[in-house]
Amino acid sequence: MTVTELVSYEDALATYDPVMGLEVHVELGTKTKMFCGCSTELGAPANSQTCPTCLGLPGALPVVNEIGIESAIKIGLALNCEIAEWCRFARKNYFYPDMPKNFQTSQYDEPIAFNGYLDVQLEDGEIFRVQIERAHMEEDTGKSLHVGGATGRIHGASHSLLDYNRAGIPLIEIVTKPIEGAGARAPEVAKAYVAELRELIKALDVSEARMEQGQMRCDVNLSLRPHGRELFGTRSETKNVNSLRSVERAARYEIMRHAAVLNGGGTIVQETRHFHEEDGSTTAGRIKDNAEDYRYFPEPDLVPVAPARDWVEELRKGLPELPRLRRKRLREEWSVSEHDMQSMLNAGAIDPIVATISEGADAASARKWWMGELARNANESGRDLASLPVTPAQVARVGALVKEGSLNDKLARQVFEGVLAGEGGPDEVVEKRGLKVVSDDGALTAAVDEAIAANAGIADKIRSGKVAAAGALVGAVMKTTRGQADAARVRELILERLAPKE
Repeated sequence: MTVTELVSYEDALATYDPVMGLEVHVELGTKTKMFCGCSTELGAPANSQTCPTCLGLPGALPVVNEIGIESAIKIGLALNCEIAEWCRFARKNYFYPDMPKNFQTSQYDEPIAFNGYLDVQLEDGEIFRVQIERAHMEEDTGKSLHVGGATGRIHGASHSLLDYNRAGIPLIEIVTKPIEGAGARAPEVAKAYVAELRELIKALDVSEARMEQGQMRCDVNLSLRPHGRELFGTRSETKNVNSLRSVERAARYEIMRHAAVLNGGGTIVQETRHFHEEDGSTTAGRIKDNAEDYRYFPEPDLVPVAPARDWVEELRKGLPELPRLRRKRLREEWSVSEHDMQSMLNAGAIDPIVATISEGADAASARKWWMGELARNANESGRDLASLPVTPAQVARVGALVKEGSLNDKLARQVFEGVLAGEGGPDEVVEKRGLKVVSDDGALTAAVDEAIAANAGIADKIRSGKVAAAGALVGAVMKTTRGQADAARVRELILERLAPKE
């Protein structure tokens, strides 16, 4: 059934309960691939980082990447999972041109980590627990480039190009148990879960988890069931969603689409779907009427993985402070609200702020600049904060110049403008642009006298006792000096001249 009109979100939730399952693939940040010694560095010429093993040539034998195993265990421990005492790799058999071996080395019924959970915090502070079914190891596929079509997909393309540099890069697939009970907040829960998982992965230092580069991507499985029914509905699987906002939008769209199909008397087709960033919609991919038979069988060329218990416990002791607990600690140290901390998290500002404080800035100053001027620049340029060409040390230096009185806020914003434009560090920009605050009484006195002469009416008000009117003269001096005057000293000079004597 083709859906031309969606049911409203509110009407969908009035009749149905959404049930989600989220599958997140994370590319590990190892230097070499999962089963061979080829480099994983991004940006190399197509097919230049391959060998007989990752190309699946006859006689080539795989060897497990130890750092990949270690990273998988760290992720499992951080997700409160049980770590298998013994597990195996398996061959997942299928034909896709981007997997040259015609099978993917993965894990099937014996994952390295299983039965865990992750607590996530929603916008209003509510904690929602997402149960983890498993986290298993596998390898990524190559990359297909479809040429000649209008959409960049295989349909309508004249030909396809294949790059096997990515084939064999280590992946961890983290699969949730069915997420029930979220109700109308299901899309928000999906977004919060992926966001918290991304922060966790980054804290473990096992991947940069940059969704825009495909280092972390999410498959959103969703079904609806009428209120009061226990049996799950038929699910759809929206593949490879690669931003937090898109995860939320994909879940929301599928809730409305499923409801429209069901309300119209149709049936949901079990299928994969493609998400479209431009309008938040999804379209059909391939049908998955029945559970696909991948003919899994144990990988004969790899020995089982049996992590020693003392090694697992050593890794557990070395885990960093988990992100949610860290945010709670920082919120108390910085005396900020839950809302403010959530805003910093959403902006990707927490780590830059922490780094700026470690460079000597106070917390209020660091927050002010990262969440103000720098966040504005990032939004306008379409970048994230971490990619801005400014360092925490430079932000701390600007804060120090403001604190010592060499800059005011207006001048500081001009300094950041220069730093971001590549004009040098803060001190160099101040020197080149002549941005230092003017605090010399001689220069300020001349500017004050000029302002008084040009604004006789305001001067008379101050003489009559209305000292609040001094603000207008301060503004005039600031305009004359292009914002470089020491405003506090200007006010003092004005009142020395005009305020009535007792």
